[in-house]
Order: sequence, then C-alpha cells, then structure tokens
Amino acid sequence: MNMADSELVLSLLNEEGYTITENITDADVILVNTCGVREHAEQRIYGRLGKFKSIKNKNPDVVVGVLGCMAERLRSNLTTEKAKGVGQIVDLIVGPDEYRKLPDLVHKAWHGEKGIAVQLSRIETYNDISPLRTNGISAWISVMRGCDKFCSFCVVPFTRGRERSRPLVSIIQEVESLAKRGFKEITLLGQNVNSYQDRNNKFDHLLSAVASVDRTMRIRFTTSHPQDISDELIETIAEHKNICKYIHLPIQSASDRILELMNRNYDSKHYRYLIDKIRTAMPNVSISTDFIVGFPTEADEDHKKTLELIEEIRFDGAFMFQYSARENTPAYKMGDDVSNETKTRRINEIIDLQNRISAQINHSNIGKVVEVLVEGRSKKSASEWQGRNEGNKMVIFQKGEFKIGDYINLKINQTNSATLFGTIEQNKTKEVTLC
Repeated sequence: MNMADSELVLSLLNEEGYTITENITDADVILVNTCGVREHAEQRIYGRLGKFKSIKNKNPDVVVGVLGCMAERLRSNLTTEKAKGVGQIVDLIVGPDEYRKLPDLVHKAWHGEKGIAVQLSRIETYNDISPLRTNGISAWISVMRGCDKFCSFCVVPFTRGRERSRPLVSIIQEVESLAKRGFKEITLLGQNVNSYQDRNNKFDHLLSAVASVDRTMRIRFTTSHPQDISDELIETIAEHKNICKYIHLPIQSASDRILELMNRNYDSKHYRYLIDKIRTAMPNVSISTDFIVGFPTEADEDHKKTLELIEEIRFDGAFMFQYSARENTPAYKMGDDVSNETKTRRINEIIDLQNRISAQINHSNIGKVVEVLVEGRSKKSASEWQGRNEGNKMVIFQKGEFKIGDYINLKINQTNSATLFGTIEQNKTKEVTLC
C-alpha cells in the first residue's frame, strides 16, 4: 500500500516539475513514506530521519517530510525535541488522505513554514490521479482505502480512516491504460479488498471485470479478511485463468479465545471451512497467511493450537510477527504481558515449522513445468534472473535471451523453503492466456 501511495505522491510532484533523483545528496526534497502497524517500523523511521541530520546541516534548504500512517499517529512527537533528536529535521507531515496538499506544503516549507496536514477523509480515493510508475511490467492499483474491521491490535482504522471504494469504472480505465502500455501483471490493493463495494458491484464483480480487460495480464489481489470471503469470490477466482490461483488469507491465531480478543469476527472452524472450500474449487491454489505471536494473555495452549493448524493446513508461506502494542488500540489496554523471551521462542517455533512445510511443498514441484513472468536480475547473480509463478513463488533461472516481461516455461530441478530453481523448457512469449 505504501508503494502505491508513493507512486501517487510522485505523480503529484511530477506535475509540479519535480523529478526523481537516486542520489540523496542531490535532493531538494526528501520524503519518507511510513507505516505505523508495528513498533519496529516506527523505530526504523526515527533512525532514517536521524541519518538525514547531516544532510540537513550541510544544506538547510532541503525539505524533509514524513508521509503516511506514522505521520498521522505521531505528528506531535515528530515536531518536538522528544522525537529522539529528529523534531527539528522534519519540515512537513502529511497523512495518507492529504497528499493533494503536498506540492503547496513543500513550497511553503522552502519559505520557512512548517506544514502539517493529517485530516482523515471519508471520500478521498485519489481515483482521478494516475500514479507515476517506474516499474514497467507490474502495477499496484488501490481499489479502496481504509478499514472498518477494528481488530483490537490494529491502528489502520485510526491512521488510514474508514472504508471507501473507488468507482469500478475508474479502476477499469486504469487497467485498460496499463494494458495498452504493456504491463503484464497488476495487483488490486486494499486493507480488506473483500469489502470493496461500488453501488451494486462487490469485489467479485470488480475482479471479473478487471480480468476481462486483457486475458494476457495476470491479476492478483491483497489483502483478504476471512470474514468476507464469499462463494462468489471463490468461484470468480477459479473461473478466470488469468486470476492467479494465490490467496493471502491472514488468520493471526488458531486459538478461538485469542481471535475473540483480537475482534477478528471468525473462529478457527470457519477458517478451516474456508480453506476447504478454496482448495475444493482450486486444488492447485497457493495459500499464505499472517500470524501474530504473543498477543496479550496468549498461553502455551493457544500457541499450540496455532502450531497444530499450521501442520493441518500446510500453508505455502506465512508472515510472522511478534505482537507490538499500539497506543490507542483496545489491545493496548490489555497490557503486553507475554515476555519477549516467550515471544521469541514461539515465533521461532512457528518459523521453523513453516519453513519445513514450505520446503516440502516446494520440493514437490521438482520435475514440474511452471510458467514464470520474467521480472529481472536475481539478487545474487548477474547471470541469473528471477520471476514468479502464479502461486507467487520466486523462481531463479539462467538469464538466456529473454527480456523483462516475457512469460517463459521453466522445469523445476531444485528448491528450498523460499525459492524454486528452473531450467528453460519449451519457452515462448505468452500471447493468449496464462496461469
């Protein structure tokens, strides 16, 4: 979501004549787009701002701004000396619903006026702004903003506001434009995309309409909430070949007691029921999830239930987080009573178990041929490239004569818990359908 928001900001500033520089010492404006979901993310931002101090000392005219969720949550701290020495560095603070004001605030900052714009909106969706995308094959499209779920641990409803959806027609127009520009993959974004609603159009209608624009374009989406996965949505994903058979479905905990405290509005039985329905409709689907470890009052018995669910469901992958108390959330009042040592032990147990399962699932792909969208050079070798299959698994292969944006067929010959490794197998650029 922050990547998509950054592209909105780049578009707004580009219209005012700003260009991007890769060298921070050449910059006239330095903006940090932030996330306030976990404490660790906020601490990293404080550290990043501290590093800008020397740049500011050398060039006092540089405008430094903080954008996004952290700007909304910590606006008072960021403008005081209490902000770990960075209060004087920050010239402007702009929340996620006030990006339209950014060019004017930057102009005023150059004239010595600090700016704060953090008002939340019930209507802002930025549907009339074309993001400035620097990636030529994959695009993020925000289809809705905000969240109404009010999970007890989450600050999103307070930092990004209430749910509101973009008009379906504006999203389709953006997808059509991306298709004409040669984009090969799009991801529909929302704090809870399943809640999308534009008049009588729900998310399954939007997903079907987007998939129909260009059958050679892969369609992904994130993130889903188990409460709102409908039969119609499952059928839509199964029906369209170019909607990737990959679903990220956070559970957070397998303990019904903890789920109730989290205000997740489903239990582990319902979650298992959903997984069964999804796999019945799409036997080859890849499923990933999220876990929060060490939520207030979590006992070893609660943790054991999560481990048992992981063994049972066998996720393709998972994101695991130690519980991080967020001020002004209901969970904050419960007290952070699980020790760091216990959190560390439990999260390591989940990581070890999930890595073993992911390795086994990936190993089962050896000998299979998978279709991969070439994304670019691998992180470890200039002679190797990388891309993802429709199940969102990273595949590494020799560069060959292919170019970024090609669909190629690879035979998997080696795997680990995170990655597949393949060799060229009857490759050709995709022309009709995919997935």
